[in-house]
Amino acid sequence: MGTHFTLTASDSFKLGAYRADPAGPAKGGIVVIQEIFGVNHHIRAVCDRLAGQGYAAVAPAVFDRQQPNFESGYSPDDIANARKFVANPDWGAMLRDVQAAIDELKKQGPVAILGFCMGGTIAFLSACKLNGLSAAVCYYGGQIAKNADSKPKVPTQMHFGEKDASIPLSDVETIKQKRGGDCEIYVYADAQHGFHCDERGSYQEAAAKLAWQRSIAFLAKNAK
Repeated sequence: MGTHFTLTASDSFKLGAYRADPAGPAKGGIVVIQEIFGVNHHIRAVCDRLAGQGYAAVAPAVFDRQQPNFESGYSPDDIANARKFVANPDWGAMLRDVQAAIDELKKQGPVAILGFCMGGTIAFLSACKLNGLSAAVCYYGGQIAKNADSKPKVPTQMHFGEKDASIPLSDVETIKQKRGGDCEIYVYADAQHGFHCDERGSYQEAAAKLAWQRSIAFLAKNAK
């Protein structure tokens, strides 16, 4: 459904990206930010799904600076290998790459950002630091708590799993205390990390469906 193409960041670095467009005129653009597994089948499927909702969706390959075209599955070995990319993340470089994707979509109308896991953190940081966004949706961003003193410049929604082994509920409480007044924050009972991804063992259908419904409604309300 979608196409692969090249983005150019402000420092002239060229990175790959995946784009999916709706059948008719787009009602806006959405930047989709990957987990640590690259712009893989699941992230491309999210872009396709958003295109089905009427949005132009772009997923920048934010690991291209470290390893071009990286993507993986979800086996224990895959997960262990993918973790190397976030051992010492260059958030600034990734935000430059995200800004390139935002700029690419501006001509489609208002631009929102939607991210998962590492991408959830990037979506939050983008909402706080980047220009050209109208809304942000963050799924189980593990570093949001550490950055929760920063205030998003646009409406922001967050989704967390109650049983997430890598994001303790104490972190979620910290986020609620610091950002509960200006962000929508949801916690899903019995949901683990990665509960939205139907290709992972941690997928929880009920939580994934509810979170997606909330995300689409939030985008419809704010990404305009």
